[in-house]
Amino acid sequence: MSTPPGALLGVDVGTGSVRAGLFSAGGVLLGRGEQTIEIWRPAPDHVEQSSNDIWSAVCAAARGAREQAGVTAEMVAGIGFDATCSLVALDDGGAPVAVNLDGDDNRNVIVWMDHRAIEDAAAIDATEHPVLRFVGGSVSPEMQTPKLRWVKRHLPDTWRRAARWFDLADYLTFRATGADDRSLCTIVCKWTYLGHERRWDESFFRAAGIDELCRDGFAAIGARVRGPGELIGGLGAAAAQDLGLRPGTPVGASLIDAHAGALGTLGAAHESILVDRRLAIIAGTSACHLAVSTKRFDVDGVWGPYWEALLPDHWLTEAGISASGSFLDHVLRSHPAARGMQNGIFGLLDARLRAMAPDPAAATRLTADLHLQPNVLGNRAPLADPGLTGGVSGWRLRDDPDDLARWYLAALQALAYATRHIVDALKDAGKPIDVLTVCGGSATNAWWLKSHADALGMPVAVPAEPDAVLLGSAMLGATAAGIHPSLEAAMAAMTRAGSQVLPDPRVTAYHTAKYRVYRKMIDDQAGYAKLMATATRVN
Repeated sequence: MSTPPGALLGVDVGTGSVRAGLFSAGGVLLGRGEQTIEIWRPAPDHVEQSSNDIWSAVCAAARGAREQAGVTAEMVAGIGFDATCSLVALDDGGAPVAVNLDGDDNRNVIVWMDHRAIEDAAAIDATEHPVLRFVGGSVSPEMQTPKLRWVKRHLPDTWRRAARWFDLADYLTFRATGADDRSLCTIVCKWTYLGHERRWDESFFRAAGIDELCRDGFAAIGARVRGPGELIGGLGAAAAQDLGLRPGTPVGASLIDAHAGALGTLGAAHESILVDRRLAIIAGTSACHLAVSTKRFDVDGVWGPYWEALLPDHWLTEAGISASGSFLDHVLRSHPAARGMQNGIFGLLDARLRAMAPDPAAATRLTADLHLQPNVLGNRAPLADPGLTGGVSGWRLRDDPDDLARWYLAALQALAYATRHIVDALKDAGKPIDVLTVCGGSATNAWWLKSHADALGMPVAVPAEPDAVLLGSAMLGATAAGIHPSLEAAMAAMTRAGSQVLPDPRVTAYHTAKYRVYRKMIDDQAGYAKLMATATRVN
């Protein structure tokens, strides 16, 4: 393959692995690399990683992508990073600081899915501070301020030693350039920075009990802020050697991983549908639902509105499902018939569904008496209830492959109803949605796509580039390097429409009924909790 000058490197740090991709200025993937990263789970709700391990994986993946593409270091014009919204602790020399009860400095990252700070999130919500209006009314334990409050209460030595706290994506640009600038995306979405006013609110940090972070103009968490894709600096000499790239290569301000996916996905819909009426779903281990608008929408239980956290002159609304792909994987692993079927299991189950009911509408109805409620890691939106758990109705004493296929389909439908719940909340607040644009591992699953199209009654568009998160990250590098003049221009030039799945009107009534069951299961769980609270009350 002949490679044009101006190749763009996108680096995506997910929960379990790092992916790197080199793209042309037109959004064509030239080469890709991947490397796993280590995860520690030392206690219930505690999930940790190592920033040094992550950086090593970044370098290996980037070198792998360049080798596959046949691109020289001089041909790489710009670099963009995205990552999960995990919390990184460093001391004043840039060395890692422990965020665990074991005192292991190597484990200096609290992973986004870590829920140790549920009580701290509730305490912050109890302040009823006006800043909370910009996170849907309440903070999540997945955000950074509850995690920071937990560290202060439980790890006083770490609290004393840590000089810098980073969102993981900003740590990567710091490691790459030495510049301590933070991305507007990360600090608005996860740290309560007021993007529309370009300031931190000191009174919020005092109310939350973490006012030490206000010192020196909030230097520990972000005194200088850049818009996504804005040039942060050139690649430093040490980082260039690690990555096998040219010192001085432009590096753009970062994005949270799902938000990079939104950049690479929103352009996939037909141009007749305005970007303000599109909802991007980035569906992997979790699912993130992102919508932009020039008009501000306040939606209870939905994060945001965040000003310019994704695109200039646009508000961003963010929802999601805390356990999406992980919920589906757990359902399948838990069924006896899944033993020995892990390799290619989705294809095997798709074939089993076709054998059970060749007509897709008839296959859809195979779950009429099996209902799953997928909020196994709480409800991120629109209920903002981290304590919610999953549920099942219709469990039978069966262990055959046909039953496993029904559970598989019921799980996919449950995820579609969770998305419909989010879309209904947006519509109730006046935010119309006409099309879903999707990427991530779930976007390769035909029944996931069909279930979402049918359950929501709207088209589902898939971009031509399946790794849309990597593509969005490469857009940051393209903008920082001046290959494209803005993120909007990069999105227009580098995103290509792919396939589209249309809803089947024959199953509209069926999905409407099952969605009502889904909503009622959530309501019933609250009733069960009240009954048990009465029964277990200590006199």
